[in-house]
Amino acid sequence: MSIPFKTANILLPDFTQYSGTPWSCVACDQYTSQPDYWETADKIAADSPSTLRLIIPEVYLAETDARKPRVLDAMERYLREVLVEHPDSMILVERTLGSGETRLGLVGMVDLMTYDYRRGADSLIRATEATVAERIPARTTIRRDAPIELPHVMMLIDDSGRTVIEPLTGLKDTLPVAYDHDLMQKSGHLKGYFLTPALAEQVESALEALITPAAMAKRYGKEGLAPLLFAVGDGNHSLAAAKTCFEEIRAAIGDETAMTHPARYALCEVVNLYDDSLQFEPIYRVAFGVEPDHLLTAFADYIATLHGEASPQTVEWVSGDRGGTLTIPAPAVALPVGTVQDFLDEYMKTAPAGASIDYIHGEDTAKALAARPDAIAFLFDGMAKEELFSTVITDGALPRKTFSMGHAEDKRFYTEARRIK
Repeated sequence: MSIPFKTANILLPDFTQYSGTPWSCVACDQYTSQPDYWETADKIAADSPSTLRLIIPEVYLAETDARKPRVLDAMERYLREVLVEHPDSMILVERTLGSGETRLGLVGMVDLMTYDYRRGADSLIRATEATVAERIPARTTIRRDAPIELPHVMMLIDDSGRTVIEPLTGLKDTLPVAYDHDLMQKSGHLKGYFLTPALAEQVESALEALITPAAMAKRYGKEGLAPLLFAVGDGNHSLAAAKTCFEEIRAAIGDETAMTHPARYALCEVVNLYDDSLQFEPIYRVAFGVEPDHLLTAFADYIATLHGEASPQTVEWVSGDRGGTLTIPAPAVALPVGTVQDFLDEYMKTAPAGASIDYIHGEDTAKALAARPDAIAFLFDGMAKEELFSTVITDGALPRKTFSMGHAEDKRFYTEARRIK
């Protein structure tokens, strides 16, 4: 079986000329209700080359039309003046988190031909959460015209034996350094090493061993399962946008030509689900522009209609200086986040004009945002990370925004780039 993770022609600045701290910036889908974070990032980037100039943070999505020309111009300028191509490269990443822990990863490119984000897919690369079709166009509008891509996608592998990434760490002192710098706004440190061709081949062989029929049966207790190599941990909508754009290109130029088009692939980082630093955090819901008591009454009425067979659940709510707990005795879905999301989806169909839902990482942040008189936050327990692959295999994608791999400051920072035209 061909493994859909390969070396790539990776673009990086010459870090002997440019500082890495202003260059790297956090994923665009973070701090969506905190424009002050992005204002500070803008001041840090200042006049230095920065990936901040190559993206549109979601907090500014309403300004996409105005910002897009500046982003595309910056991409072309950086290609001429800043970025250096490193052919056929794969990078071992050491990300030091704010906690002091180190998360290991591998940067390379995945084959979008082997990715399917639809629920129930049996492809080698699958979404972990429901993909919201309405969120894809905001990303495709940039990617269609962009000459380069920057990844914040993190793929997970189910490698409890630590056979793929971890064996490389003992060799890192013999490898050329790709980058080595602190990340802005107290987000830790980033260091990367270029793998040799032999080590890149070793990675591909180790990945192949994870999805043999025997390995799949041993891990998941069932024969004949369709192999699942990568589960998309972060950035599923960005990967879905890449897939959408590639399929558009494929339709326009034909299958044969499309097979060698650079847009067939997408740059990403692969991380082991069993990396000690990797913690699954629930993503909380905060409703804005609502009357909290009315929403709570509607939620209680919704709970009374449920007669499912899942285990009982509890959900904490916070609004202003008030708070409490809702008990769901007979939920229809297995996870509290699913119950909350199903209710909010229904509620928003008849909610007041201007009402909205945001998805928040961090309990303190959710509670702070719920301090507004027209806001309410819902907090709940998350899922254990060890359940992820088996759940995706048996149940398909989870509810959207079910979990986050760590806090916002620990998310992947844009650093590497690759031509897609």
